[in-house]
Amino acid sequence: MPKAVPQSSYAPGRVRREQIISAAFTAFGAVGYRQTSMSKIAEDCGVSRAGLLHHFPTKEALLQAVLDERDRLAYEKIFADAPGPQADGLDHFERLVRLSAYNASTPGLVSLYAVLSAEATDHAHPAHPYFSRRYDGSRLDLGAAVDNLRSRGLLRSPDIRSTDTAIDVIALMDGLQIQWLISPGVVDMPARLRERLESVLAEPLAPGEDPR
Repeated sequence: MPKAVPQSSYAPGRVRREQIISAAFTAFGAVGYRQTSMSKIAEDCGVSRAGLLHHFPTKEALLQAVLDERDRLAYEKIFADAPGPQADGLDHFERLVRLSAYNASTPGLVSLYAVLSAEATDHAHPAHPYFSRRYDGSRLDLGAAVDNLRSRGLLRSPDIRSTDTAIDVIALMDGLQIQWLISPGVVDMPARLRERLESVLAEPLAPGEDPR
């Protein structure tokens, strides 16, 4: 869940908006988008329904704000200074392991993603376009990272297929998140992801810093 924002840091309207996003973040991650009402979110953050609609006229607009917040948190923590997968595939792999470790410290983020991505398999769901773009982008980034590693002679085999590797890694990351939510004491997400990424590399990844 996003951190609380001190009242002195923002104008009252900005503070209220942050509070609404935080309440929606928690609710969507707990029971999903469709099972959460705008009235419940208004109640959870202590505003009237009219006050909520002043900031977010539709439930879809609030969902988009929540998804944007999720992406902002991950970007600022992990990817803000990244050179990009096309420029340095090894760096991209290392950042994915760091992202997995960061996710393990933020169960609210993981729950939100798992619940909404499952709902969004329905093409009529308002988050479907977001997740479609996200998966397309993730496949392209991972494929570009593998291509960069191949060009630098850093793959275990030059025959490793970029797209297949990207699909496998994304599936692993999503599956690990679900297992971790169910059995957090059993599943080590960053360790399993590191093992899979290193399976395509000629040399192990460097030990990473803990981003938590």
